[in-house]
Amino acid sequence: MVMTEVKENYLERFEQFRKVVAKNGQGWLCPTRQAAMERFSELGFPTPRDEDWRFTSVAPIARTPFQLPQDGRVELTSQEIEPFTFPGLACSQIVLINGRYSPELSSLRPLPKGVKVASLAQVLMGDRDSLEVHLARYADYQNDAFTALNTAFMDDGVFVHIPKGTVLQDPIHLLYLTTPIGDPTIIHPRNLIVAEEDCEATLVESHASLRDGVYFSNGVTEVVVGENSILTHYMIERESQEAFNVSTLRIEQGRNTNFTSHSVLLGGALVRNNIHPVLAGEGSTLLINCLYMGTGKQHLDNYMKVEHASPHCDSRQLYKGILAGKSRGVFHGRIVVHKDAQKTDAKQSNKNLLLDEGQIDSKPQLEIYADDVKCTHGATTGQLDENGIFYLRSRGIDEESARAILLYAFAGESLQRMEVEPIRKHLESLVSEWISQRKLLENSK
Repeated sequence: MVMTEVKENYLERFEQFRKVVAKNGQGWLCPTRQAAMERFSELGFPTPRDEDWRFTSVAPIARTPFQLPQDGRVELTSQEIEPFTFPGLACSQIVLINGRYSPELSSLRPLPKGVKVASLAQVLMGDRDSLEVHLARYADYQNDAFTALNTAFMDDGVFVHIPKGTVLQDPIHLLYLTTPIGDPTIIHPRNLIVAEEDCEATLVESHASLRDGVYFSNGVTEVVVGENSILTHYMIERESQEAFNVSTLRIEQGRNTNFTSHSVLLGGALVRNNIHPVLAGEGSTLLINCLYMGTGKQHLDNYMKVEHASPHCDSRQLYKGILAGKSRGVFHGRIVVHKDAQKTDAKQSNKNLLLDEGQIDSKPQLEIYADDVKCTHGATTGQLDENGIFYLRSRGIDEESARAILLYAFAGESLQRMEVEPIRKHLESLVSEWISQRKLLENSK
């Protein structure tokens, strides 16, 4: 009965939403939205009985009566968003407040000819041809309830198109800021990144809260990597301890492409980070590098599905977690090697440190249908090395500082893979801050 009421509430809000967007130039997308909403109604929210959600209950999301954000603008200054930027980094920055594009706070540097960086809402209304080939073609709303919900309600986000042969020297920063006020709200950020052949670019996707409060960010990013292109994507999540975040990154890699995904998860009450690359072109390479650090009662769930669909492709997936307090982490990693993907080389690793009463559920998987491959996976879970602590203390370092050094060294391995120095330094400071706050919590007990 409760789930029926939840579905009816979403269907009612969808009908209101559909009538609004049908009048503002987005009518061409109505069949896709309708199909996605019907599919969500059939699927409902996942439960732990679903294998892909075995270790995560989304009941707190399902039972919360989220409202779509009101149209009223939130007035912010550049000084208020400064903590969420990267000192010393020259970049084009697109800012969205409560899921809506903010032209006043956004700033675009000079871009090479033909490069388009714009609010998705604006493109939806005025440039159907740019979107129709790719939008909602990769992220699977038929089998994923949250992607279906996002596709039904997608309204704004960022569209990036990089034409053939273009090298972007400066990164593009997609900054999503939420200011929870009043009733719990839900936003559905939607990003479409299309890089044609022979391109090179770096994109950063940040999600942060300006104040504490309950809200739900349900985002989807579709990335198309054209032949011979190199693309790097950063996902930085540092939201309120009361926030819910489900994000899906779907990547379609062409021939001889190189894609790198870096994720850092630090905030949120319940976070689900879905990454689904498909190596569709021969000779492609992939790196997924993720660091998640939980404390309190946070629940940080990492779901990864890598599909090797063509031969001679390499992939590496490296996940590291630090779980303190009563936090819980999840790693569910799947490598699927299709029949034609001979000469695949894939390696998957999940390493975790448990502090206090932290927990981890780790499930690495290989699903192989080809016979000439090299695939490995592994997971380790443990606590801080007491011998390492003793060694540092024997050099005159106090125990608290020794523990902090070892924690930072564990996390630092993930950070060192991030090549853009201002981004790496910013994340190093966030990790150091997390470790320092944990020390303060320990001292207050």
